[in-house]
Amino acid sequence: MHKGRLEAFSDGVIAIIITIMVLEMRVPHGDDWAALLGLLPVFLSYVLSFIYVGLYWNNHHHMLQATQQISGGVLWANLHFLFWLSLFPFATGWMGENHYAAVPTAFYGAVLLCASIAYLMLEKCIISVNGADSVLARSIGKDHAGKISAVGYAAAIPLAFVNQWISDFLYVLIAAIWIIPDQRIEKVFKNEQA
Repeated sequence: MHKGRLEAFSDGVIAIIITIMVLEMRVPHGDDWAALLGLLPVFLSYVLSFIYVGLYWNNHHHMLQATQQISGGVLWANLHFLFWLSLFPFATGWMGENHYAAVPTAFYGAVLLCASIAYLMLEKCIISVNGADSVLARSIGKDHAGKISAVGYAAAIPLAFVNQWISDFLYVLIAAIWIIPDQRIEKVFKNEQA
């Protein structure tokens, strides 16, 4: 199967997710800076989630560029991944509206963890179709960064009940680690062209 429809569908879903997230920020009732200040927790959770969705979109794009073939299993794995991404607007809004309370912060971490696991499953599924010597398999290797991120999210969930700011710090730290563009796939492409 060709990957074109998978890419187009995924891009559309991710665009809708970002749109829904921004619509969760309600216009304040008031015309001064204090009215905006009340939106700060919601805005900060939106910024963090926007970064995460952007990171996933970027890495998903690179992953699909390194993919030659897909299968029905890849389609289902991609839908599974998009399902968890589609929960970002809800988790983001709940955490922001409740000023990073323990349960919404833990739930946010659970959504991050499940999205991370779903992404790793999608990688494995694509590699199984394209082979262990494919560009993607050679690029990501054992994907230690992805697995470490999942462990960080898993640790942040129970920590939200101890001190939610520790969890929030972990969410920001993991996002900051991924802000540096992952060059693994591009390096393999460049080496093949040389």
